[in-house]
Amino acid sequence: MSFFPKISFQREVEEYLTKVFRNNELITALGTQEAESKYQSLLSHLSHPPGFTTVRVNTHLASVKHVKKLLFEEINKQFKGLCVPVLEHPKLQDILLIPVIGPRRDLKKHASEVIVGAQCGYAVLRGAHVYVPGIVSTSRFMKAGDLVSVYSDIEGKCKRGAKEFEGVKVFLGNGISALSRSEVFSSSGPLNGMGIRMTEPVYLSPSFDSVLPSHLFLQNLPSVVVSHILNPQPGERILDMCAAPGGKATHLATLMHDQGEVIAMDKTANKVKKIKQNAELLQLNCIKAFCYDGTRALSVEKREDEQEGPPFLPASFDRILLDAPCSGMGQRPNMAYSSTLKEVTSYQPLQRKLFTVAVKLLKPGGVLVYSTCTITLSENEEQVAWALKTFPYLQLQAQEPHIGGEGMRGAGLSLDQLKLLQRFDPSAVTLQGMDINSLQDSREDDLISLANKDCIGFFIAKFIKSNSE
Repeated sequence: MSFFPKISFQREVEEYLTKVFRNNELITALGTQEAESKYQSLLSHLSHPPGFTTVRVNTHLASVKHVKKLLFEEINKQFKGLCVPVLEHPKLQDILLIPVIGPRRDLKKHASEVIVGAQCGYAVLRGAHVYVPGIVSTSRFMKAGDLVSVYSDIEGKCKRGAKEFEGVKVFLGNGISALSRSEVFSSSGPLNGMGIRMTEPVYLSPSFDSVLPSHLFLQNLPSVVVSHILNPQPGERILDMCAAPGGKATHLATLMHDQGEVIAMDKTANKVKKIKQNAELLQLNCIKAFCYDGTRALSVEKREDEQEGPPFLPASFDRILLDAPCSGMGQRPNMAYSSTLKEVTSYQPLQRKLFTVAVKLLKPGGVLVYSTCTITLSENEEQVAWALKTFPYLQLQAQEPHIGGEGMRGAGLSLDQLKLLQRFDPSAVTLQGMDINSLQDSREDDLISLANKDCIGFFIAKFIKSNSE
């Protein structure tokens, strides 16, 4: 049941992906028709938001039961008494799941229109209100307090300040304007703050603006799985190589009971600042964040200074998480993917540089987890095949919890190896809406099973470094 059009790509990227999902291994195993059907289903899923909002509880400060009660009360207030459950996950005991209601097909559209940028639009589909920087265009006479219909300019073709827009736009729902048109496009500089308060979004998800900020962290379900798979222990030294904005780093610190050391690196200063802010907000003290390029994080000789940051000597870490920069094609919702083929294929060599450094920084017997939020073979299963060939002392390990699917065929890995990998494939479940009646008729086990599949596209591999290189 597709509400939005399938995700669109630049022609060369579309041709590239078509080859990936029609590779010989896959066709031989599934048959042409099933392989094509799965690929088309994936394209439809990517343009829609996941079926559940996932929040990780900061168990360093509060119990899951306590936060669940507070969150249920908050959602009840936001949804004006509409009874939406807050679910605990049996295998991920620090997350709460909130089913997303929608798409709602019966919303009446208003004459006054607001056009927002694509990124703002995707945030609205996942529960956000519209903030002023995201507004691209409004109707000519919009005043504060007006009922407006909000649309997303998915192709980025609307000119800022336009009074009307006839290009491709996708309806996101209705809201109330907090400002007039002249205030939104004020010449005195860009405003911040609320622009449109969404009252009737197409997908009904709770807003988390200032909601229990030190107790909750909004995170996609597979991103939570990654930290559990790395399984850091109190007192260990952990490296998160590409850590911004700090969701996984703070989760690792929480799993270690804030005992030990989590080194969080990112090469962008503003992003490192965000890691530090998140660590402070969640009251975690074992995180040390550094602005540093992960490809340069290995030092071949001991330094004279006593500085604790990068670069590091070989075999410095017990466990390493490489949540690698990637083409991001698994992110949902995304209706128009703008990257070129050159950009898409630029990630594989960068990932290999980072992986090579990670292997050298890992202690013998240590664990390395590699993950991406993309769907290509070249950044996922091909990287695993390359790693096993390049570093014979690395061994693939079983993952716990394993709630996604197995790896995808096409990189020459054996069936046993594919079973050790974890690929979250949104097309593994039928694209379906959720209304309040079907929600109340659903069993909790079925909802959890749906949440495990109806999430972003994601990939995880776990390696152990043997004692003899």
